[in-house]
Formats: sequence, C-alpha cells, structure tokens
Amino acid sequence: MTAPLALLDSASLYFRAFYALPDSMTAPDGTSVNAVRGFADTVARILTDRRPGRLVACLDADWRPDFRVNALPTYKAHRVAEEGDGLEEEVPDKLTPQVPIILDLLDAVGLCTAEAVGYEADDVIGALVHQEKTDPVEVISGDRDMFQVVRHEPTPATVWYVGRGWNKVEVIGPAELAAKYDLPVEDTGPRYADMAVLRGDPSDGLPGVPSIGEKTAAKLIREFGTLQALIAGAEAGDKRIPKRAQTNILASADYLAAAPTVVAVAVDAPVVKDRDDKVPTAPADLDRVLALKERWDLGASIDRLLAAIKV
Repeated sequence: MTAPLALLDSASLYFRAFYALPDSMTAPDGTSVNAVRGFADTVARILTDRRPGRLVACLDADWRPDFRVNALPTYKAHRVAEEGDGLEEEVPDKLTPQVPIILDLLDAVGLCTAEAVGYEADDVIGALVHQEKTDPVEVISGDRDMFQVVRHEPTPATVWYVGRGWNKVEVIGPAELAAKYDLPVEDTGPRYADMAVLRGDPSDGLPGVPSIGEKTAAKLIREFGTLQALIAGAEAGDKRIPKRAQTNILASADYLAAAPTVVAVAVDAPVVKDRDDKVPTAPADLDRVLALKERWDLGASIDRLLAAIKV
C-alpha cells in the first residue's frame, strides 16, 4: 500500500496540546512548553503509527482572511484581541511564546511546513488535498471543518479527527461522514460544508439559519442534494421543506449567499512549502534539535520524535 501524505492542522494540534497538558511543564527560564511537548509527541505518534512517506505541517498565514471577513463580518470577530490594532487573534499568554519554538523544532528536524499568504491552514490543507493525485491523504486535525475534504477519488482522503487525542483518534472518510451525519453518500465532503452553512458555528461567528439545527440541516441537504437546490426549493415553495424552515431560509438569503465563501476551503490557495515534503530519515540539523531540547527542557518528547523519523 502506498505510504500516505500526512497533512497536519498545526494550530489545531498545538492548541489541543496546550489545553490537554498542564502549563506547569516549563523550561529552565519558566516558559511553559506543554504545547511544544504535546505537539512533538503527537507528530512522533503520527510518524510511528501511520508511517507517512510525506508530511506537511500546515500553518495559518492569516487566521481571519479579508475575503472571509468581507463576505461575513462576524467571522471570528469574537476572537479578536481588544488591545493593539485589533488584528491579532486572542491566544492564551502561555501559548503565544511556544509557537516559535514549535516552528524552530519543525525546521531543525527537517519536516515540511506550508502556508499561503492571505489564507488559513484549512485552505492550505484543502489546496494540498485538491492537488494530490498520487498518494492517499490523511488530514490530522481536531477541527470538524476539515471533514469537507474527505473523498474517494482521485486518491482517498480521510480526516484523522483528534478532538479527544491521538489515542482516541476517529478516522473519517466519506462512508463514515455520511453515516455520522446522515448525509448523502455522494460528494459527502462538500455536502458536509453545505450542512455546516445551514447549521452555523458560533465558535466561528457563523449564525446559521434560525431553527435549523444539525439534524434538520442534514435531512434537508440529503433531500435536495445541495444547498443551492435547497434554496431554489424554498424560493419555489417546495412542500418538502417545513413552513418555518422555508420562511427562515428565505429570510436568511444574504447570509446564505455569503456563508459558503466562509465555510468552504479555498482549494486554489497559493500554497508555498518551505522544503520538499518527503519525511526525512535523519534530522536536518541534529545539533540544533539537541540544543532546542536542552534550552527548553523538552526531554523525552524530543527523543521520541527523533526515534520516529528513523526508518
């Protein structure tokens, strides 16, 4: 079987690590390193358990892109830090200094990172999945938004959902996604995105359509096939749509016109990788890796990561 291409939703993984591990894990200078250690341990497990031939740690070049805010001004508005120019994401104080350490570690080990100016990591992942014609793709993320990229062809793409950690990873492909949300079995990934538009997502500032929750949204998408077909049905007074839902769909016309741009990953994002994405068999700079280990007291997490990249 062909070794997979692993695409890491980096911020999702280090945020999860930060909240899963105590911030009492510190370097000699007192800097918390729980996210660094948890992220390194997760990458080591991915390399050991999945043995990807290629790996890309996908990054946010812009966590709140203009094209999404212009479409829907509420997008992630509640996450904007109040101080400064208002453009920074509100990140826990003890996590912020750990992100550059994670990037330094990825660079020293020799693992590929990628970003796209003006786009989020979700878009980087979506674009790389879209471009891949050779290897199966495994997206590792704790974000349900990534479910929209699952596919059968031209190569299979699955999401390894780590919302409860790697030990309880949930593998989501088209069949699992269709069963989990009772969605159509054809083009299940895009249909999940349609459902997400209807359902909304308060954590991203997406209000959704009033009175349409997840189950109703899935039922309507399954019945009509696509969001656009559902909207056309509402405009035509299709009797399959409950009266209240029909009224709310019509009243939400502006939202429904804008939200797909916000929800759908931008598969045309101009992704730039910092190096070849082939998983190395030795660290790019072992001395630097060991220096990072000592400076930040990363201990066994570094040992496990180094052991994982050896064939």
